[in-house]
Amino acid sequence: MKKLVVLSGAGISAESGISTFRDNGGLWDNYRIEDVATFEGWVKDQELVLDFYNQRRKQADSVKPNAAHYALVELEKHFDVAIITQNVDNLHEVAGSSKVIHLHGELFKSRSTKNPDLVYEMTSWELKTGDLCELGSQLRPHIVWFGEEVPMMEVAVEVAEEADIFIVIGTSLAVYPAAGLVHYVGAGKPIYIIDPAQPEINLKKNMTFIQEKATTGMETLIKKYLLPDN
Repeated sequence: MKKLVVLSGAGISAESGISTFRDNGGLWDNYRIEDVATFEGWVKDQELVLDFYNQRRKQADSVKPNAAHYALVELEKHFDVAIITQNVDNLHEVAGSSKVIHLHGELFKSRSTKNPDLVYEMTSWELKTGDLCELGSQLRPHIVWFGEEVPMMEVAVEVAEEADIFIVIGTSLAVYPAAGLVHYVGAGKPIYIIDPAQPEINLKKNMTFIQEKATTGMETLIKKYLLPDN
């Protein structure tokens, strides 16, 4: 069974109603990234950071996966599918995808500020001051903030290197180190890029650009390229 690796970004979740920080009118409009998505912001105003992610969690809890998420689940019938996502929501898992690597953390998990290996599933959308880990330290959002290391990057590189087919969906390939994963795909292996906007890279011979949003782009990809005989 061929190994199909997917790199997904904010564009796939946007169609479910989750704001991205580049959208006008989104949750990020009222906040500076430095205040809510850096360790310095956490140290400066813990309550603000907790409230921001509580809002994001509450919003994510109210939406459902869309046709693009479900299309990736269906592909597991024909391929060995692994998803590397820049998204912190859990829509891939809710849809039923079985292998998901979160590069930038997970919204519905918290972790210890004393030991980053202590990670906890959240049972509600709210994380408060005074919520402590088993060591007695404050819990923080399990999110990779700007300036922090991306701990799952090495795993993602290994997965990308094994790909027989690589799909980029809903990301402009502008956020590093995630955007660099396309360079680890084997020479000549097909890469399909689904995005309504032209990606900020030079397209190579093995790259096919599908200028559509995630849901219709996945439909085109499957019918025209992946499973044309079905």
